[in-house]
Amino acid sequence: MKRTLYGAALLLGAAAMMLPCEAPAQPRKEKAPKWKLVWKDDFKKDGFLDTAKWSKIPRGGSDWDNYMSSRDDLYEVKDGHLVLHGIVNDRRDLDTAQYLTGGVWTKDKFSVKYGKIEIRARLGEARGSWPAFWMLSQDEKYGRYPKNGEIDIMEHLNYDSVVYQTIHSHYTLNLKQDTPQRYTTVPIDREGYNTYGVEFHPDKVVFTLNGRPTLTYPKIETDLEGQFPFDQAYYLLLDMQLGGSWVGPVDPATLPVKMEIDWVKVWERK
Repeated sequence: MKRTLYGAALLLGAAAMMLPCEAPAQPRKEKAPKWKLVWKDDFKKDGFLDTAKWSKIPRGGSDWDNYMSSRDDLYEVKDGHLVLHGIVNDRRDLDTAQYLTGGVWTKDKFSVKYGKIEIRARLGEARGSWPAFWMLSQDEKYGRYPKNGEIDIMEHLNYDSVVYQTIHSHYTLNLKQDTPQRYTTVPIDREGYNTYGVEFHPDKVVFTLNGRPTLTYPKIETDLEGQFPFDQAYYLLLDMQLGGSWVGPVDPATLPVKMEIDWVKVWERK
């Protein structure tokens, strides 16, 4: 009797193995967005800064803009590059600032909502240098800074081997919330060119370096104010900064310094 039952069990088991099995469900892959190039500058015309696209950043009272100047020798367009300089001021009779830097922005000329931005550039290095590519809101939908957010595509300090990519907002600065992760540091080729980028979507901001994602900052459910103000248009800033509480003091012996920008491109979703 035991042998008969055992043999029947083997036959049933073999038959079950021959039945078709349902394949395990595969996770659905999110489709990559399709992009359409809508704006670019590749600086092909020597000596010409396109003022239909760019304005020189005026001087202000913050760490990042307190040495901004419109002096022509701080801005070069040559050999297919925009070159922004940081120098020791050699004409204190005309301008009392100790240092002078060049920077451009697209404020009131071009802004983008839910797009992809990339900048290919080579960064110079000096003690106290702080070059940056970043974005601010055009229309200030939610009030005064930092309620509209800030998207820092790239910031580089001194001689670091990494760059910072960061989200700022009322949620992160005033409420001091670090979840979701709001910044990352990414190694770069210090001697060569790198492509710094960001994509922003209705539900997330994605930073990239050389075409690869480095950090995703998502929109989350929260009762706290201002976690994701990135549902509006932003303009672009490119600037060669010097000194400040974060980067530290400037060593004038390491100047001049320059940042060489090969091209800037902006895409929107098709």
